[in-house]
Amino acid sequence: MRSLAFHPVLPLLAVGTGRYDGGYSFEGELLLVHLDSGNVVSALPYPREVLGVEWRSERALRLVLAPCDDWDNPQAHEQGHTAVVARADWGAVGQRAIGAEELAAPAEPALRPDRGAKTRRLLTDLAAGAGRQWSLRRRVWAVEGLEDGRVLAALDGVLAESWLPSGSREWVVEDEEGGRQLVLASDGTSVWANAECRARRKGRRWERSAPRIARIAIDAGQVLETLSLSVGGVLVAGGQRVILRPLDGPGKRPGRLTMFDLDGRVDGPEVGRFDLFNHGFSARRASRPYVLMGAEPDTPHRDKGIAALSTDGTLRRLFPHSWVPEEHHFGGPAVEIGQCLVYAGTVHDGQGLQPGGAYVVRRSLDGAVQWQHRTDYPATALDADDDTIYAAFNSGALTALDAGNGSVRWHTELEVDGVPATALSLAVAPHGHLLVGTVDGRILECSVRQ
Repeated sequence: MRSLAFHPVLPLLAVGTGRYDGGYSFEGELLLVHLDSGNVVSALPYPREVLGVEWRSERALRLVLAPCDDWDNPQAHEQGHTAVVARADWGAVGQRAIGAEELAAPAEPALRPDRGAKTRRLLTDLAAGAGRQWSLRRRVWAVEGLEDGRVLAALDGVLAESWLPSGSREWVVEDEEGGRQLVLASDGTSVWANAECRARRKGRRWERSAPRIARIAIDAGQVLETLSLSVGGVLVAGGQRVILRPLDGPGKRPGRLTMFDLDGRVDGPEVGRFDLFNHGFSARRASRPYVLMGAEPDTPHRDKGIAALSTDGTLRRLFPHSWVPEEHHFGGPAVEIGQCLVYAGTVHDGQGLQPGGAYVVRRSLDGAVQWQHRTDYPATALDADDDTIYAAFNSGALTALDAGNGSVRWHTELEVDGVPATALSLAVAPHGHLLVGTVDGRILECSVRQ
């Protein structure tokens, strides 16, 4: 969240959100929160980082928007576009109702004040006044349930943590950046945690934290070993194997998979360059490692297909990621079930994500589409049990799909004590309940039956 402002008369809150995506785009939303009903409207026609919001009157809202991207503009991180949008009744504004022409404004210098310290002091004081202690928790990127009922999680500022069935935290391994992935090791007593390798802008330069992977004892939270890496990567699990797929390194040379476990590391086959926007494909419950890879090394985002790592260490392309030849699909989470892959993604469109442009699809390992479920919002996480696919979406929805035909078994908007929440990760625990990690740092236990 970048800025917020209460309407002078209506029970309405304007919220500006967004951030730089680390590639070249500034993305976010203008949210209109109806305080009487809890309904939320995303009012902009396409993603824009909203740096500031201010009500000039009952009818006029002043917006400061970041540039769309910094592709050809090295000054983009210090600039903004100021526009004043007028409506007779802001309570009646609908989804994407503000036109692009209303946002047209020249770029000018714009401050990006850091209000974090002031906000933390305010929250600490409010909690103390209620006899409680406040601590910052954000974005639970991974959750895993254990046979004994404990729950493991990775989140911003925490490489890994363990929670007891009683709801008490058993141990925590703190980290400046935090964990992004958790993969149980083959010994059953430790877990691999992938630390985020984040780039931060300092002046006109970018600095990135050193990439690393740690193996942590499940019982005590002791860091057993740390793998220092020259290039960061994403963990890919399948069967008893754990694979590191490298991100693009110096010169963006095609990378090789690294296969590792308790006995050390072994170089695997060349997998091609990694494209951040295209190659995300974390497959749960996989019998073997799966990756997305392009057909040509110099254009990794084009003609990408789903490939599997064979037991002999070779990569075999199974089928194209997009089952519609003329469409380009971005990658997303996946789960293997019944000799099939169920995965989520979005269809690329030059005007942004279109209605029905996100999907969950089930395909057999020869590429045949068995069913597809279309939606307006990208999925953030998938998991499955024997007969149901569970999908979390960035709209805050949780949906259970029949694994056999893709029909909706149940659908709910995630709430905690009446307040909307958004799931970033989920996992079906060994004893059948659903674990959900949220954007605001919560770990929820939900029933899989509605």
